[in-house]
Amino acid sequence: MGTENDLAVRDRLQALLGRDDAHLWLFGIGAVVLAVLPFALSTFWTRIALGALMWVGLAQSWNMIGGYAGYLDFGHGAYFGVGAFVTGIAMVELELPFVAGLLIAGAFCAVLAYVVGVPTLRLSGAYFAIATWAFAEAIKELALILEITGGTYGMTFPTGPGTSGIPLVGWPDETFFYYLMMVLTLGTIALAYWLFEHSEFGFRVKAIRDDEDAAQSLGIDATKIKRRVYVISCVIAALFGGANAYYITFIHPSDVLAPIITDQMIIMALLGGLGTIGGPIIGGVLIFLLNRLSSLFLGNTTIYLPLIGLLIMATVLFAPSGVVGILRGEVGREDVKQNLRELAEKFDIL
Repeated sequence: MGTENDLAVRDRLQALLGRDDAHLWLFGIGAVVLAVLPFALSTFWTRIALGALMWVGLAQSWNMIGGYAGYLDFGHGAYFGVGAFVTGIAMVELELPFVAGLLIAGAFCAVLAYVVGVPTLRLSGAYFAIATWAFAEAIKELALILEITGGTYGMTFPTGPGTSGIPLVGWPDETFFYYLMMVLTLGTIALAYWLFEHSEFGFRVKAIRDDEDAAQSLGIDATKIKRRVYVISCVIAALFGGANAYYITFIHPSDVLAPIITDQMIIMALLGGLGTIGGPIIGGVLIFLLNRLSSLFLGNTTIYLPLIGLLIMATVLFAPSGVVGILRGEVGREDVKQNLRELAEKFDIL
């Protein structure tokens, strides 16, 4: 009886997701819910929702180059940090409002990503991953010695009325930053959906991911398209970095340029489902809540790391296409049982 009920729920879910306008309905309902959410939450839970939105957007930005284009980028978090510092430099040194600084950060990271992408995107597989990781480490070390970034002392952002550069906004509070992250995240999701799911550009990107040589033989300029995806994804990470820096008011290279930032983006996209719109949303919310709630209820800030490890192991072994793959019916109960039997036989457990 339970199996029949599970199948019925799955069939209804698949029928809903199979509708041509399903994504538009889900996006619209989600936007409305998010817009009214702060009115129903305390400041503490608004802060939690704000953080979840940021990580969903970051995971979605990594998913563009890692999931849709198929390039394992281990340096994506560098643009999050660079966006934070460029925004801060514009506000502190040039005395510009936050919005102007954020736009400058986006433009700067677009140029930086293009310059970095020219040589690195000629590589593939582990070579590309190592090159981007080395780039991120170099940026971190550079930020630690440059005077303009504050070096080992870090950088403090100006706060108070008038610093946002947005009319009618006085002193930026939790609600302001919540809506800022909401706009950035919904914009990122909408852009990803349009670019990679409903445009010729997206089909070209997927063709390159599946077989680059075959795609080039059909006249697709793989180098140019990969470079565009890389620049777009990096600029988005930079915008989130600048917004987060203005929110927390103090940044340090060891924090905003830490490797764990990239690692979490990858884990979130992998858990939810690579190369999908819903994957980074599901994975981002699950991992972020696991992090925060384990700290809140268990009083331990690191226990979520082994829990994440177990989740990723289970995903790789039993649901390679992530949670989205399970929802789509790509992984069933029999598949899990079969994988368990094979593992038991391999390690001579039975």
